[in-house]
Amino acid sequence: MTISLDAKIPEGPLADKWDNHLFNMKLVNPSNRRKFKVIVVGTGLAGGACAATLGALGYDVQVFTFHDSPRRAHSIAAQGGINASKNYQADGDSVYRLYYDTIKGGDFRSREANTYRLAQVSSNIIDQCVAQGVPFAREYGGLLANRSFGGAQVSRTFYARGQTGQQLLLGAYQALAHQIEAGTCTLHNRTEMLDLVLDDEGTAAGIIARDLISGELTRHSAHAVVLATGGYSNTYFLSTNAMNSNATAAWRAHKRGAAFANPCYTQIHPTCIPPSDEFQSKLTLMSESLRNDGRIWVPESVDDVDTPPAQIPEERRDYYLERKYPAFGNLVPRDIASRNAKTAVDSGRGVGPLHNGVYLDFASAIERLGKDLIAERYGNLFEMYERITGENPYEVPMRIYPATHYTMGGLWVDYNLETTIPGLFALGEANFSDHGANRLGASALMQGLSDGYFVAPPTVANYLAPKLGSDPLSTDDPAFDRAEAELQGRIDHLMSTNGTKSVDHYHRELGKLVWDYIGMSRNEAGLEKALAEIPALREEFWNNVKILGTAEGVNQSLEKALRVIDFMELAELQAKDALDRVESCGGHFREESQTPEGEALRDDVNFQYVSAWEYGGPNIAQDTVLNKEPLVFEDVTPSQRSYK
Repeated sequence: MTISLDAKIPEGPLADKWDNHLFNMKLVNPSNRRKFKVIVVGTGLAGGACAATLGALGYDVQVFTFHDSPRRAHSIAAQGGINASKNYQADGDSVYRLYYDTIKGGDFRSREANTYRLAQVSSNIIDQCVAQGVPFAREYGGLLANRSFGGAQVSRTFYARGQTGQQLLLGAYQALAHQIEAGTCTLHNRTEMLDLVLDDEGTAAGIIARDLISGELTRHSAHAVVLATGGYSNTYFLSTNAMNSNATAAWRAHKRGAAFANPCYTQIHPTCIPPSDEFQSKLTLMSESLRNDGRIWVPESVDDVDTPPAQIPEERRDYYLERKYPAFGNLVPRDIASRNAKTAVDSGRGVGPLHNGVYLDFASAIERLGKDLIAERYGNLFEMYERITGENPYEVPMRIYPATHYTMGGLWVDYNLETTIPGLFALGEANFSDHGANRLGASALMQGLSDGYFVAPPTVANYLAPKLGSDPLSTDDPAFDRAEAELQGRIDHLMSTNGTKSVDHYHRELGKLVWDYIGMSRNEAGLEKALAEIPALREEFWNNVKILGTAEGVNQSLEKALRVIDFMELAELQAKDALDRVESCGGHFREESQTPEGEALRDDVNFQYVSAWEYGGPNIAQDTVLNKEPLVFEDVTPSQRSYK
């Protein structure tokens, strides 16, 4: 098939594009909305908000989650806050500044119209959440409180202590629950989407799902399908994502014809608890908000790495972010903070029992502000850290190190959030659109709720309006037969292999390859090695994996196996994309492309485009076809980022 990359960016000035587009889009009469069925896969902030809004508008919404409850979606783990351009502090913020900080933070590799819309809608998000009862922190006078986050010199981050994601998800969940009770939304919990079904015209017509309790494959049809299934950080095995977070829905859509954009754009979060041994299966994120008051440092000399931090005087400490980036200090963007932490540890100055961390020190903040105020701001985060490490961060510095956290790549979408498959939409982290090569902290929640509450409802309606009077594809159609037969064949193969190694063994091996060669820094030799070793690992997996139990009933090993297959293929595309993009930008750092100071060096002449990959066959590296969407900037001029 041939993919067309029509971004459908509206004409007119940047500030007017979304409002004009809203007016010009087709509408569905309220009395006709119940005649349309929409599938929403995922119940995090993007999916939950979208499903609740479409249900409130009157559409017949079928909601799918592999969790027992929508409120267990991974959005609940977000801690630090959500950005919005309210400018309560009168410190110079505006819609345009939020847009500029976001597009600059992404190293000028995002589509400017989408990024501006995100900033534009941000204020509406806060109003929506306050109306839902989200308990944002407030100043003494009653105004909502703000704090600063990485990549900005203003305070625009709204927060609910260290539970912002949880509180926002509860707001979306209660809105969704209301629509479930009203009958406009039907919840399919413990049900995992495993494939996308297209009609004869190549339009999204439904999904094949697996009931995680019975093991039964089920068919579901609709007029449109919305994917809000998160990112693919778990290709790395060790990440801050929940263990069950996966890329199957997006990847299966890709194999059905949806372009996958910028898979090499992965974010390594600088503020995570370092692994304590090689058998660890998950990493824990410590909120970026901690960098507001915590100071990051390592000993100046390798001789001090085992010296207790309190015994290292100021003159023997290297506050390297403050030294190198005085204007932003500890609040530089995540990609810069992460690479500098790696440099410090690689130089032999890593701290902790395994010498794999840097210090995040609150001593000066406690002395300046008092322990009570620090506890008010970060108390639950400090408690979590102490429970995990056994160390009291009020008395000794935290130890942190970067970990895989977020993926800026995802399914390619146009301005309407529609993929290259008509009728298939992708929201939140599942798409590529808003963050470029690096996401600023507190912007993931902003995008998820923006897409779910305010962008997808009118754009999905615009797609549905001309289809009034049509019925969804019958689940007895041969297209469903073919998709289910393919899926059943995959399951049968896995269950009959009876090899010697567990699914987790192969996932861990994949994670080592991806971290070593497609991690914080990449080079040609390493990427070529990844492209040789990942397919070999995948072949071994198919021939030697051992899955206990049966395909009927609960079988978590089978669930993992189906996800790891997709991770292996996606990881190969990550390596392919990283090898093809011979520049450094944001979270994609090619060692061959850096400034004399070691900063990322873009190549705007040759790589100012979105890489939209088209599936061509099982040999990912050779069969996948590159399509390019040129990035045209009308309101900003791309420049070399500087945070000094």
